Amino acid sequence: MRSRSVSYLFFSMLFLGICVSRSASAQPEKAEAAIRTIMEQQKVAGLSVAVVRNNQVVYTHSFGLKNIESNEPLTDDCIFRIASISKSFTATAMMQLAEAGKVSLEEDMGKLVGFRVRNPKFPDQVITLRMVLSHRSSINDSQGYFTLDAINPDKNPNWEKCYNEYAPGTGYQYCNLNYNMAGTLIEKLSGERFDQYIKHHILDPLGLYGGYCVDSLDKARFATIYEYNIDSTKFMASPAAYAPRSKEIAAYEMGYSTPVFSPTGGMKISAGDLARYMIMHSKLGKYKGKRIISKKHARDMQTPLSDKENYGLALLKTDKLIAGKTLTGHTGSAYGLYSAMFFQPDEKFGIVVISNGCHPGYTDGFNTVIRKTVNSLYEAFILK
Repeated sequence: MRSRSVSYLFFSMLFLGICVSRSASAQPEKAEAAIRTIMEQQKVAGLSVAVVRNNQVVYTHSFGLKNIESNEPLTDDCIFRIASISKSFTATAMMQLAEAGKVSLEEDMGKLVGFRVRNPKFPDQVITLRMVLSHRSSINDSQGYFTLDAINPDKNPNWEKCYNEYAPGTGYQYCNLNYNMAGTLIEKLSGERFDQYIKHHILDPLGLYGGYCVDSLDKARFATIYEYNIDSTKFMASPAAYAPRSKEIAAYEMGYSTPVFSPTGGMKISAGDLARYMIMHSKLGKYKGKRIISKKHARDMQTPLSDKENYGLALLKTDKLIAGKTLTGHTGSAYGLYSAMFFQPDEKFGIVVISNGCHPGYTDGFNTVIRKTVNSLYEAFILK
């Protein structure tokens, strides 16, 4: 018995040693020092970050301030409006409805949404749901995107200006109106209000706290979003980022008023929970035993429709963020906030960075603060 106990202790210690040696490559002190240097060199209100390794969240941390006026520190449980990363939640919901047989990505968007959606220069060419989700619809935001009235011929006499000169499916232009229309379809196809559908079918199954409806969330957890003014070198709070729009919701019309919740940019969530959602996409639709979408539809979202833009369905590929790595994910920017969610599915790592306000400068297509922070985290936690 004594020999068996000694053997058990030996192998237990050996296993523990292996675990420690594997995690020893992580250097949180290195990352935190680098990020503090970034914040000293650049103007940054706050940063919240999360690192995924081996498809597990191994690190979360927050830097700077949640609220500049009250000098309240940013913490890991703070939630942010993450801007355009929100589109991936809308596309994920659409994949679920496609799997359920309620819609095809090749269907006519006009028939789905309930009014004519055709480029007047190419009236006989169908604009499909897939074109809308991939920003290849030939639709633009020139008439606004906070209401479907912008593109509805019965509501806007200038609706034709919503369309570009090229034929649907032949070109790319990033367009927020595309995703506000897609969010409307989720209501029409499911019978659930958009924000509730996302909560019931994506957030709750994954055990995540967040959502699109401001009044349904704990406002004490909101990180104040600031826009940095280069001329005055000051941060100005952006209360519109969390405008509850309670009056509009009180008069809500299912299947039309959906842009109130901004399916294109209105998700509020913490960096840590966004990283857990990211793992689901990295693992092709499944996280901790919960399958959210099929492998086929997960791959569909991650597959670019053009090598030029490298954009799939609310997820894009880039080799410009971390040198030598092709990553999948999305960025966000609105009201002064900047965010990034990118993962490498083959190597099972990913990084989430959210700033509630920073210098708006860009490097190689990415906000410079976000880019530098991502690379600091990669070097400290992933690079061997």
